[in-house]
Amino acid sequence: MNAATLLVELLTEELPPKALARLGETFADGIIKGLVDGQLVEAGTQHEWFASPRRLALTIAQVADRAPDRLVAEKIMPVAVALDAGGKPTPALVKKLEAKGIPLDALRSFEKRLDGKSETFFCNMTVPGAVLDAVLAGIVSDSIKKLPIPKLMRWGDSDHQFVRPVPGLIMLHGSRMVPGEVLGLVAGNTTRGHRFMGEGVVMIAEADRYARTLYEKGA
Repeated sequence: MNAATLLVELLTEELPPKALARLGETFADGIIKGLVDGQLVEAGTQHEWFASPRRLALTIAQVADRAPDRLVAEKIMPVAVALDAGGKPTPALVKKLEAKGIPLDALRSFEKRLDGKSETFFCNMTVPGAVLDAVLAGIVSDSIKKLPIPKLMRWGDSDHQFVRPVPGLIMLHGSRMVPGEVLGLVAGNTTRGHRFMGEGVVMIAEADRYARTLYEKGA
């Protein structure tokens, strides 16, 4: 596992000024919650959120590119349903195991526990940890859906909706672009500076240098 600072930025058209602080904080909180739930970052990790008329962004330190594998106890079914009178696997058990991709010979390693009033089979399984590249776009999309936006709009010929048109998306882990699509936009590593005083297109080379780069490039 490799840990690095994660940057997520939505480049937007002019956002409502009075809503900026609430939008920025809520956007960041949603992404952090998704990362913590996926065990890709620890709760309370240092982070910084940004909200300006043309961007919502978050940087968060020490985000892993992959979460550790987890040992979980998967509930199978009551023993009385899983085994017939002779102690043989029932068709119901065979079907359940096939659906979960568990081999029938794993039955001997199942753990019996009291679940409610019935004795139940549980299977201890190792579940692969979440991979940042596979889940980040979904986490960002979920965070956007939870933003306190009373009125949404569409732009162009897209069915995607937001409070204002969104022309750009950054998802950067250290210096590496994280693949993914949000609001129909493919993630990259470029943003735009101030309309009149900035340098136009601005490349963010390192997530850690986000704020400094925007300052230097007049964004």
